[in-house]
Parts: sequence; structure tokens; C-alpha cells
Amino acid sequence: IRFNRLIAEVTVSLAEVQKAIKGLVLMSMELEQMGNSMVIGKVPELWAAVAYPSLKPLGPWVTDLMDRITFLNDWMTKGESPNVFWVSGFFFTQAFITGTLQNFARK
Repeated sequence: IRFNRLIAEVTVSLAEVQKAIKGLVLMSMELEQMGNSMVIGKVPELWAAVAYPSLKPLGPWVTDLMDRITFLNDWMTKGESPNVFWVSGFFFTQAFITGTLQNFARK
């Protein structure tokens, strides 16, 4: 759900910035700050507020986001657990580890 929220925020805000640049909508302070952040290679605050903690600049952050989405998408489409989990790729790693321990304890 958190990744869905993040993807939705990125999609909507990028569309709004494009409209504002074309002059189709009013350029709000948030959109201007977002555009300025992107120009200097920083993750916009609108995205950082709903994203996982990261100190990466915008380019590597987007690459990392795409890698995380690909990892989760592959896991869902194959319908089976991967042999190796990218633990730091999860939004809340503690919940994953707790769930894994509970499943192990049930066996």
C-alpha cells in the first residue's frame, strides 16, 4: 500500500508540474518547490513525505525506487517466494522479519 501511495503521488505531481510548466494550471508554491528540487537533483519534499528514508540524490533515488518496484512485482507475478530477499528494499523491514520469524515458529 505504501509503494502504491508513493507511485500515485509521483504520477500525479509530475503531471501537475507538466501542466503548470505549459501554463494550463496555476503554479503553486509546492509545484514550484518540486520543480526546483528536480532541477538541482534533489528528491522533492512531496515525494519524500510518503517515501522510504533515503539520502540519495534524485537520479539514484528513482533508480532505487524502480529496482524496489521490480523486485516486488517479480515476486507477485511469479507467485512464489524468491530464494533471496532484498530486505532493505522493503518499506518496513521489521514487519517482514517478524512475519518470517512467526512463519518459521509455526513449522
